[in-house]
This record gives sequence, structure tokens and C-alpha cells, in this order.
Amino acid sequence: MRKSFYTWLMTQRNPKSQAPAARLADLVFQESEFPKHTADFDVISRYLEERAGFSFNLSEFDQIWEDYLLH
Repeated sequence: MRKSFYTWLMTQRNPKSQAPAARLADLVFQESEFPKHTADFDVISRYLEERAGFSFNLSEFDQIWEDYLLH
């Protein structure tokens, strides 16, 4: 079974990095409402588009998602 996107993303955290996955991980870490227990692309992308308390380039999210699927 695949681990949740949030769990995987937290392995990418690095406050000193400007890599898109590291930046998204740091932003998501601050979001108490982020859907932490899902691996569903639609749920996560909808959250980022509609509910996140930050803005993030969603084309970068698409690449981060592809990296997640590969790991």
C-alpha cells in the first residue's frame, strides 16, 4: 500500500532548499487542514487550488506528484 502523499512529502522538507518539493513540504507542514491521510490526486490538488492558505505553482505540483508516484 502506498504511503500518503503528505507522509512522502514530509521526507522532502528542507527549509534551506528552493527545490519545489521542499518549498511545498514546508508550506504544507504549516497547514492544519491539509488532507494528510490520502494518496488521491484529486483530493490534494483540489485542496491546493481551493483551500490552501498559500499559493503554489500547480504545474510544479504536477511534477512533484509524478516524483511521488515513482517512489
